[in-house]
Amino acid sequence: MPFDHYGVLAGTLYGHRRDEPDDQGRWFHVKLEVDAPDGRYHCAVDVDSHQSAVGVRFKTFTLDAAALEPAVSLPPGYHELDRGPDSGALDLLRHPALVDHSGVLFERRPPSWLTDLLDLFGSRPWHAGSNLDAATALEGVLVLGQRILVFGEPFDNRPRGDVGLHNVHQNQGDPAGSQWWPENGVWQDGAIVTHRPDGRYDVFLTRFSSQAGHTDGAGHPLA
Repeated sequence: MPFDHYGVLAGTLYGHRRDEPDDQGRWFHVKLEVDAPDGRYHCAVDVDSHQSAVGVRFKTFTLDAAALEPAVSLPPGYHELDRGPDSGALDLLRHPALVDHSGVLFERRPPSWLTDLLDLFGSRPWHAGSNLDAATALEGVLVLGQRILVFGEPFDNRPRGDVGLHNVHQNQGDPAGSQWWPENGVWQDGAIVTHRPDGRYDVFLTRFSSQAGHTDGAGHPLA
């Protein structure tokens, strides 16, 4: 089933660091500290593939604020979001500002080889690389003291003083039989969005190479 909770944290970026090489084994994160009125949140951005030596796929691009409404107008703090296009929730495969536009020329989904070819000539192609490549791309949009929005699944480990968000990546398209299949769902994808001095927003998206680029209404891969 999809996540029990999904939302966006709006706040100010206090700091960020990479995992130590042996901190999470081969599951590598960039850790963010985000200040909000109710305290400091810890957000884990997974930039490592769990199932493929190819690594993760990631992209960064810039959008006008209007493309990300109503989420970018929310006040500082954590906000639970409804799973639909009007709440501010994100879906990497359905949100009009995030979707790969190479498929809009076809009434039916084009074959994967053609989609990959079209992405090479698109303005927002997915890049395949290592965890270090993805971490470097993410760090390129992070500015200390700047407004940031983190989309993902909240967690609360208050006994350890650790409250924040994880699953800050695509959260659909995981294959049948994988441990993440039950968590597939639409309109619950993670992302990092940072405010620029010119009023626009930089966006960092990531997905794992094992995740499908086309899903059904439950977030499960389409054949």
